[in-house]
Amino acid sequence: MKKKCLGVILTVLTCMPLAAQDRPLVVAHRGYWQSRGSTQNSIEALVRADEIGAYGAEFDVHLTADDIPVVNHDHTIDGVNIQQSPYAAVKDKALSNGEKIPTAREYLEAARRTQLRLIFELKPHATPERNREAARIAVELVKEKKLMPRTDFITFNLDAGKEFIRLAPEANVYYLNGELSPGELKELGFAGLDYHYDVMRKNPQWFKEAKRLGLGINVWTVNDTALAGEMIDAGADFITTDLPNDLLKWISATYNRE
Repeated sequence: MKKKCLGVILTVLTCMPLAAQDRPLVVAHRGYWQSRGSTQNSIEALVRADEIGAYGAEFDVHLTADDIPVVNHDHTIDGVNIQQSPYAAVKDKALSNGEKIPTAREYLEAARRTQLRLIFELKPHATPERNREAARIAVELVKEKKLMPRTDFITFNLDAGKEFIRLAPEANVYYLNGELSPGELKELGFAGLDYHYDVMRKNPQWFKEAKRLGLGINVWTVNDTALAGEMIDAGADFITTDLPNDLLKWISATYNRE
């Protein structure tokens, strides 16, 4: 998410160049799930990301067949397809740390007690209509919880992305899929690009183009310091990682400007 307003990718805070900042910003991918007692997309992972001082926490959301948004990466949990099933078939499923699978409502309620930027990834749904409906429900929920000022929306689905932009023009919306240039994203109204590092390596000119257009740049999923340094030196504002504690320590040592 190199103009800073992730939004996670992800323009994400107050539109200030990275060079003016102390150091690059770290987004905990699915929270700090490698900490003890935690697991991916759990509320514990969210809390742990806040405790270590991560800038943000990314989390994944699916809509059940009866329109309940739940937090999980995969489309299935214990063999149950989340998007094709009612919430009643999902609600008692446990994560590997023993937590019940959280609804997005529960996750956001817990997030209100943190200082984290919330990187809300809406997973792709089966049809354009369903993607737009999921985006609408997501925006309404974030507004209800009064978390819009610190929530960025990210998605692989262009229909959902356009709907986020239409329904929440005040929000930062980042695109994940990787096929659109910064110019195309700017024209569509996205706040920035949130692309895998391989995409950015294949299109290194996109760093400068995004900066020229005032777009934010987030790169995922970066789990070693050499790669992090490469992406930061190229111009990434935000780094999404599975190892946020390790990367925070390395960035603090490497980019300490005092």
